[in-house]
Amino acid sequence: MIDRMKVRFPLYSKILLWLVLNFVILALIFFVFVSGQLHLGLDFLIAGKAGERIQSVSEVVSSSLSEAPRTRWNEILQRLGSSYHVQFLLYRNDGEQLAGDESTSVPKAVLNNVMENRRLPQPPEQVGVGEPGRPPRPEDDFGPPEAGPQGPLRRPVVPDPLLTGPHSRFIVHTSDPSQYWVGVRMKVDVPGRPGPSPPMTLLIMSRSLQGGGLFFDFVPWIGVGLGVLVVSALLWFPLVRGITRSIREITRASEEVAAGNFEVRVKDGRNDELGRLGGSINRMTERLAGFVSGQKRFLGDIAHELCTPIARVQMALGVLEQRANSEQSSYVEDVREEVQHMSSLVNELLSFSKASLEPARIKLKAVDLKPIIDQVIHREGNTEVNIQTEIAEHLQIMAEPDLLHRALANVLRNAVRYASEAGPIVISASKEGANEVLISIADSGSGVPEAAIAQLFDPFYRIDVSRARETGGVGLGLAIVKTCVESCGGQVSCRNRKPSGFEVLVRLKAA
Repeated sequence: MIDRMKVRFPLYSKILLWLVLNFVILALIFFVFVSGQLHLGLDFLIAGKAGERIQSVSEVVSSSLSEAPRTRWNEILQRLGSSYHVQFLLYRNDGEQLAGDESTSVPKAVLNNVMENRRLPQPPEQVGVGEPGRPPRPEDDFGPPEAGPQGPLRRPVVPDPLLTGPHSRFIVHTSDPSQYWVGVRMKVDVPGRPGPSPPMTLLIMSRSLQGGGLFFDFVPWIGVGLGVLVVSALLWFPLVRGITRSIREITRASEEVAAGNFEVRVKDGRNDELGRLGGSINRMTERLAGFVSGQKRFLGDIAHELCTPIARVQMALGVLEQRANSEQSSYVEDVREEVQHMSSLVNELLSFSKASLEPARIKLKAVDLKPIIDQVIHREGNTEVNIQTEIAEHLQIMAEPDLLHRALANVLRNAVRYASEAGPIVISASKEGANEVLISIADSGSGVPEAAIAQLFDPFYRIDVSRARETGGVGLGLAIVKTCVESCGGQVSCRNRKPSGFEVLVRLKAA
C-alpha cells in the first residue's frame, strides 16, 4: 500500500503567498520613496475623490448654516454629524469657536492649522475708493457696502484661493486619544449681517481614518489590490500549474517506486530542470526494474538448478537409510532434515520467483472465497489449533486461485507457527463498499515490534536474525504473500491488535 503523506501547505499556495508579500513590500517601498520625494503627509488621503466628498459635505453644512439663525447652528452641526458619523465644529480663522460642542477639546496642532493663513487675500482695489478727495474704504468685514451712482457698489466676484486652492483642506492626526481632524476653509452667509462674513474653518473629527467614509475610503484600494492579485494569479497560473503538475507526477512516481512498483514512468517532455529530473527518474526506474527482475530471475534459476541435485540427494538418502545400521540411522536422519529444509527453501524461492516474474500472464477470474479458505485451513491447520471463520456464503472475488491459495496459506502458516497457543485464529471476510472485499487473518499472539511492521513484506527480512531456522523461517513467507496478492490486483497490510495479537489484511476486488 502506498503511503501518501498529506501536503499541509501546497506549493501553489506558497507561491501565491509570496506574490502577495512581494506586492506589499513593493507598495511600501513605493510609498516611502514617493513620500520622501514629494514630502507627502496625510494630506494625500483627502485628495481626489475623498477631497471632493469633503468639499461637498462642507457645502451642505455651509448652506444649512446660512439658512438658519446663529442660535440653531449647534443643533444643525450635531444633526449633520450624526448623519455622517463624525463630529462637526465651526471655528473662525483666528481660533474662535463659532458652533459645535464646546466640551470637545481641540488639540493645539489642529488650532494652529486653523489659524494658519487666516488672513484672506484682499479683493482688488476699487476705482475711486480710498483715493485723496474720495470717500474712505469701508471695512472689509463690517458696515454696509458703498453706494454708487446707480445703487450699492458691488465688488467683483473673485474666487477665493483659501476656499478652492490646494490649501483649502488639511488633515491632522492626534494621539491619546487617537483622532483624525480634517479642516475645510469655508464661508457662511450670516442672515441680517451686512458685509462679507469672516473666513471660517469647518473641523470634522473622527476616531477612525475612514471618517464614516468621508476621509479615506478603503473599498477602492481593496478592490484595486484584489484586482491586481487576481490578474497576477491568472498570469502566473499557467506557469505555476505546469510546475506543480510536474512535481505532483514526480512525487507520485517516487511513491510508486518506494512501494516497489518499478514500471511507473514520468512525462519528460519539458525542456527545463523538471524535464531533466523526470528523465532521470525514468532511467532510474528502468535500471531498478532491471536489477530487481534480474535478482528474482537469478534466484529462480538457482532454485531451479538446485531442484535436481536435491532430489538426487533425497533419493540417495533413501537408499542409504535402508542400508544403514541402527548407529548410522541417526546421522542419516540429521542429513535428511537438512536436505528437507534446503528443499523447502528452494520451493519458496521458486514460488517467489514465479509470482514475481509472471504478473502479465496471470488471468484473474471470479473465485468463491469460502472454498479456498476451507482448503487452506484443511492443509495448514490441525486438531490442536483453534481456527474460527466468519465468511459469508457465495462471497466472490477477482483473483487467480493458485496465487490466492498460496498467499492465504503462508499467512495462516505463520499464525499457526507463532501464535496458535495464545488463543484462537480468526479468519473473516466481508465486503467493503461495492467493489472491494476485505480478508482478515488475526491471531492472539504477542504481535511484532512496531518498528518492524514496515519491513515485514520485504524479501528475506526476519525480525530476529538470531532465531533458529526451525521457528524463524527464511523471511520469504510474507514477501510471497505480497507478491501473490499484488499479482491478483490487490493490496496487503498488517498491524498489531489491541491489547495483543497480530492481523494481516488482504484487500481484493469484488467479483
